[in-house]
Amino acid sequence: MTAEPIFTDFEPRHAQLFGTHTVHLAHRLHESPLFSDARLGALIERLPRGSYHVNTMDPHTHDPRTRREGEIVGLSGEEVIETVKNGRIWILIQNPGQAEPGYDAMMADIYAEIERRTGLKTYKQKMSILISSPKVQVYYHADVPGQTLWQVRGVKKVYAYPNSAPFLPPDRMEKIILGEAHEVSLEYEAWFDEYAEVVDLEPGHMLHWPLNCPHRIVNHDCLNVSFTTEHWTDNLRNQYLVKYANGVLRRHMPNARFSQSVDGVGAYAKMAFAAFHKKAGLQKARKRPFMIDFQVDPTAPFGVRTIEAVALRK
Repeated sequence: MTAEPIFTDFEPRHAQLFGTHTVHLAHRLHESPLFSDARLGALIERLPRGSYHVNTMDPHTHDPRTRREGEIVGLSGEEVIETVKNGRIWILIQNPGQAEPGYDAMMADIYAEIERRTGLKTYKQKMSILISSPKVQVYYHADVPGQTLWQVRGVKKVYAYPNSAPFLPPDRMEKIILGEAHEVSLEYEAWFDEYAEVVDLEPGHMLHWPLNCPHRIVNHDCLNVSFTTEHWTDNLRNQYLVKYANGVLRRHMPNARFSQSVDGVGAYAKMAFAAFHKKAGLQKARKRPFMIDFQVDPTAPFGVRTIEAVALRK
C-alpha cells in the first residue's frame, strides 16, 4: 500500500465516536488500482464458486421476495463488468484476498490504522467487494459483526437506522445470530426512513455504524464499486454472546424481557452459557441451500437469463 494515512480527515473526536455512533470519513483507497475494471475482471475470473454471490432484485419496490440468486458461467471478467454496468445485478465477492493477496494487504493496513487511531483491538477481520448496477438496492437488514462500508466508484444512498426496537426487535436479532433467520428477514416500514441517518456515499468516503444497526442501500444511476470490512472486538463478542444466550432462553420464556447488558454477574453467566452451548454444538443453524435460477448474460434483458433452478450449498 502506501505510507500515507488511509483516512484524510480523522480527528481525535472520531476515536471516541467509533463503534458507538455513525462515523462518516474520507479515505484514499478509491485511488487503488485494485479496483480498476481490469483488476476486478481478473479477480472475477479466478473466483471459486463458493466465494461469490450474484443477485438481482426489483429496484422499484422494497420486497425481499424479488431477490434472486444467480451464477456466472462462461464469461470473461470484462464481460461480467460490462453486464453489471448495463444490467440489474449485484455481485458480492467474499474473501477476495484468497485470489489476490493485495486485498488482504489493504485490509491489514485498514485495521492497523483503525487500531492505532482508536485504541481498539480487533480480530477475525474480513473484507468483501461489492460491484453493482445503477439503481439496484440492498434490502433492509442487519449484520452480526462490526461493519464499515467503503465507497470506491459511483454513488449510493445509505440509510442507517437505530439498533433498537422497533427498527431492530431483540428477538429478531437473536434469531439471526442463532442462524434461525436470514439477515434480510427484518420487517421494514417506509416510516422508518424518518428516523434514519441518510448519507449519499461518494468515492473516497466510508461509513461506520454501531453494532447491528439495520441499514439499506439504493444505488444512484451509475455503476457502483465498494467494499465492506467486518471485525470483532472483545466488547462486540460479549454483546454477541449475551444476545445468543437471550435467544436460547427466549424459547422457554417467550414473553420475558432479557437484559442486553454485558456487565454484571448475570451477563457473565450468559456469556459462559452461550460459549458452552456453541462449543457443544447444541445450536443447529438452519442452512438452507441457495436456489440459483439465473445466469449473468450480456445479451439478456438487465443481464439476467432465467435458468432451471438448482441448489447451491455453502
